[in-house]
Amino acid sequence: MNKERVIFLTNDDSYRSKGFAAAIEIARKFGRVIAIAPDAPQSGMSQAITIYNPLYLRKVREEEGVLVYSLNGTPVDCVKMAFDHFFRDEKVDLVISGINHGSNAAVNVLYSGTMGAAIEAAFYDIPSIGLSLTDHNLDADFEGAVKYGSKIVESVLNGDIPTPLCLNVNVPNIPCSEIKGIRLSRQTRGYWREEFYKRTDPHGRDYFWLTGAFSNAEPDAEESDEWALANGYVAVVPIQVDLTAYKQMEQLKKIL
Repeated sequence: MNKERVIFLTNDDSYRSKGFAAAIEIARKFGRVIAIAPDAPQSGMSQAITIYNPLYLRKVREEEGVLVYSLNGTPVDCVKMAFDHFFRDEKVDLVISGINHGSNAAVNVLYSGTMGAAIEAAFYDIPSIGLSLTDHNLDADFEGAVKYGSKIVESVLNGDIPTPLCLNVNVPNIPCSEIKGIRLSRQTRGYWREEFYKRTDPHGRDYFWLTGAFSNAEPDAEESDEWALANGYVAVVPIQVDLTAYKQMEQLKKIL
C-alpha cells in the first residue's frame, strides 16, 4: 500500500453491502482509503442530490488505512460532501464507486447511482471508476470483480491518463476462472421498456410495482459492452458527459 496515495470510495448500495466491502478490498492495496457511502440503498438515483432535507455524516468504521463514513443522502451527495467539504485541503488520487450489485452497462449508465457518483467525481478532475458486477444477489461472488477491478485500478493509477477520466466497468457474473479478460467497449444502443403491475392495498387504494426488461438494439455488435459481457469479458467504457447530438447540428441550423 502506498500510504501517500488517497483513494476515495462511495457506492449506491449503502456502506453495508458486500460489494462495498469488495471495493475496499481493492482500494486498500493501492493507498489510504477514505469512504463516504449512503446509509441506505440508493439504486437508480443517477445524479440526484438532496436539497430539501439536512444531511448527517456519521463515522461507521475506522482501522489502519481505512476510514468509512455514512451519509443519509444520494451517491452524488456523498461525492459532493467529500470534495466540497471533507477533502478541501487534501489531494485525492482516484475515486472508486461500487462495486455495484447489478449491471450498469448500456443505457443503465444513465439511471445508475453508482455511475452518477463516478461521473460527479470526474467533475472534480479526479480519475474515477464505476465498478459493477452483473449479479443482483446480495451475497454475490465478487472474486472476479476484485481481480479485474484491481488490474484496472492499477492501470489507471500508473497510466498517466489525462483527466477528466471516468470509466464504466462491468464484470460478467461467471466464475473468475472463466473470465476471458478486459475488453475496451462502447455503450450498447438499447432501451428499457417498463411494465407496471397494479395492485390494491387493504384500504382499497391502487398501487404499482415497477418492472421491465432491457431491449438490446444491436445484439451482434462486437464492440459493445453488452456483447463483451455476454461473451465472458470485463467491459470497460470511457464515459463523457457532453450530451450534445453533434450529428444533428447541421440539419437543425437549416430549420431554426
